[in-house]
Parts: sequence; structure tokens; C-alpha cells
Amino acid sequence: METFTMSRKEVPRAGLVKAALAGKITNREGARALRLSVRQFKRLKARFRREGARGLGHRRRGQPSPRRVPVALRAQVVTLMTTTYAGFNDVHLTEKRQQVHALPVSRATVRRIRRALGRPPQRPRRAPQHRSRRPRAPAMGQLAQLDASPFAWLEDRGPTAALHGLIDDATSIPLALWFRPTEDLHGYTTVLGQTCRQYGVPVTLYGDRLRLFRRNDQYWTLAEELRGQQDPTHFGRMLRDLGIGFIAAQSPQAKGRIERLWGTLQDRLVSELRLRALQTLEQANAFLPQFLPAFIQRFARAAAEPTPAWRPAPRDLDRILSCRYPRVVARDNTVRLAARWLQIPPGPHGHSYAGCRVELRELLDGRLVVLSQDTLLAAQPAPAPTFVLTPRSDPGRDRQRAQQHQRGQARQLQAAVGALARTLRPTPAPAVGTAAPNGERAEGAQRRDRPGSGSHPWRTTFSPRQRRLNAAKQG
Repeated sequence: METFTMSRKEVPRAGLVKAALAGKITNREGARALRLSVRQFKRLKARFRREGARGLGHRRRGQPSPRRVPVALRAQVVTLMTTTYAGFNDVHLTEKRQQVHALPVSRATVRRIRRALGRPPQRPRRAPQHRSRRPRAPAMGQLAQLDASPFAWLEDRGPTAALHGLIDDATSIPLALWFRPTEDLHGYTTVLGQTCRQYGVPVTLYGDRLRLFRRNDQYWTLAEELRGQQDPTHFGRMLRDLGIGFIAAQSPQAKGRIERLWGTLQDRLVSELRLRALQTLEQANAFLPQFLPAFIQRFARAAAEPTPAWRPAPRDLDRILSCRYPRVVARDNTVRLAARWLQIPPGPHGHSYAGCRVELRELLDGRLVVLSQDTLLAAQPAPAPTFVLTPRSDPGRDRQRAQQHQRGQARQLQAAVGALARTLRPTPAPAVGTAAPNGERAEGAQRRDRPGSGSHPWRTTFSPRQRRLNAAKQG
């Protein structure tokens, strides 16, 4: 018995053609049932008479497709996939071939070629999961998500780094990106400054519950309790002066847009850095302005409201993006910050600032400025071009230092009291039944180890005046 394959569309043809040949239905009725023209139905009847049921199948079955990829083009795609663009995902690889090499290959074709080579996908597809999605902010600049991603961005060519970034919630535009060796205040302040200068000041930031952003301790000073709020961190002071609100995320999924941005950048940006053989963080930071325009054009979307909500950056933005420390001017009109000190020049008419309370600010570029009621008194340039802005104090660490200092003082006080007690303890009298120094027996001597004895330490006072009175009475 002969076996052949027919599609689900071709299976009903045999019964209808047999019915038409037997005169049970007309050609028009058979053509209408198969959704064919009457001429095509007559051709099927003629093929059925000559070849039987096999003649009802498609005539191109078993032959190569006329739209197949040419052998030379396929070989070129395989060469690029395994050499220059090794590790690129299917979509990214298709875009690079169309933009750089002008190869007319679709993503589906690239996927078929990759699967034929037995190469696994760069990022396996996952089944969609049900979740409720937070609606986007309506206008650009209303909400920006802030985060950092520690990752081997330079792979084995360079050190592991943390990419700091800001993304707009309404348009998914990466506002600023910056590489740092670790996640720190310097990186977050850098991307915030870049965003304020290029776009403007956002309304609200959405970030993690890090100690850099907000206070996580439950310690309240008396001044904070009277004021009703805790003193902010250094980054919190920057946001307060810029008028930016901050929302602390309860989970990484809450700020999913920037988390998805990291997943995309860990695929595309790593491939672009590998393509250019970049090895240092300085080279990677210099490449970011070149990478961002094409990335924004590919993934950005339009906001619901065309009018953005950015506010203009203040003129003293450099002074706002700084760490601040209250200081009292020394007698020689200097203020000190760790190993650095700054000389304050004389004021009007030779006025001295000794004893005045001022604010010392360490800027992002390393400069030191001294302000008194928003008036600049003195400035000092950066100590080195590789300066890193680091908080030199914060409420949590200050509290720990204060507690350690109090514990040390308590231990010193206990040691002093113990030494004083040992010094003031009187010489023990000879016990009963023991010989005196001159060899005679001490008459009526009492044992000092009895708590009821008058010479026992429990009965000895620590007051010098009372000891003098007791000695006078005994004399």
C-alpha cells in the first residue's frame, strides 16, 4: 500500500473530487467548499483521474524553496556569527549585519542558522508569567529610576566594574551611565549631575533602600526628636536642596524598568565593548556617549504627555553635589577635613573668622569650599585628578564612634575606681593567734576578713574628710 503525505488543507479534496466525478455535487459546489475557483477545481479533477489521490497534493512538495538563503550568503552569515559577532544574540546580530554589512537576513533566518549549527541561544526565552504592571509616569522627567549593576562588563580583558545609571520611567531612555570600580556615592552623584546638566532636574527618584540614599538606623538624637525627622545622608541632602523626592523600593521587581535595562546592557553593551577590545574603565566611559544615541533610538518610546516635567538645574549645582561637614574655625582661621586643611583669608576690614561656625563642602571634583550663610569664604583645588568623593562621616558611623568612646570612658572610670579602692584600703591588722612583729601576741586583735570588723573594706569610706575625722577620733 502506497503512503504519501498531505496537509490538513489538502485532505478534504479527495472526497469532494470523488463526489464531483460521481455526479453527486457540481463543480461550483466543490470549488466553494474548498475555497477555490471553478477552473482550479477542474484541474484537481483532471489530476485525480491521471494520478489518483497523490495528484491532489501541492506540486512544489519535496522541492527546495525558491526563497531560500543563497549558499554564499549563508556561509557569510556563519562566518560572522562564529568570529566577529560571537556571543551576540539573534536580534542584535541581525541589526549589526544589516547596519554594518548590509546583509538582507531576517532574525528568523539567523535563528534557524544558529540552531542548525547547534549553538545555544545567548539568552533563553522564558514563558511569560502573570503579574500586575505599574503604569508608566505620564511625562518625561516625572520619575527616574536609579540603580547600579556590578558585572564583568569588560569580561576577562579588564576589572569587574559597577555600572551606575538613571532611566526615565515614561520613555525608557537611559539618562546617564557611568562605570565605577564599585557601587559608591561618587558614581551615583556623577550620573545625577550628568542628568541635571543634560536634561534637567527630575521630580522624583526611585531607588533601593541603601544607606547611601536614606537612613536605615533607628537612632534619633535629641535635636532630631525635637525637629520630628532624622538628618538625611549626604546624598539625601543633595536631593533635598535640588527639590527631588525619593521613593525607596520594597523589592528589585518594583523598579523593573532599570532591572530590564541591566539585562539588555549586559548583552548588548558587553558585545560592543568586546567588538572594540576596550580594556579599561576610562575607555568604557569614553565610549558610552557614542553608544547611547543608537541605543535610545532602538529602545525608547514616546511619553503619554508630550510636555516634559524637567526643571532647570540651579547655577550652584556643583556646590549642591557635595558632602557637607559643619566646622568651627580655629584660632589661626583654618578649617580641617581629615588630612586636608584650608586657610580662610581675612574678611572685610581685616575681620577674623576664628570661632565662627561654617560649612565645609567637598565637591565631586575634589575641590574644598567654605561657606558661611551661603557666602563663599575660601576654596581649594582638588588634591589629585583621581579624586573619589567618599562620605567621611554619617549618622550611623558617628553613633558607633560615640558608643565606642562612651564604652572606653566607662572602662577607664572603672579602672580608676578600682585603683583608688586598692590605694585607700588600710593595712590589715594582725589576726588572732598570730605573732606580732616584736614577737608578742596581739591582745584583742580581730580578723580583718570579718565583714563586721571596722577595718574591713566594706566598712571603709572613700571620703578623705571622713577618714580624717575617723583618725582624729581614734587618736
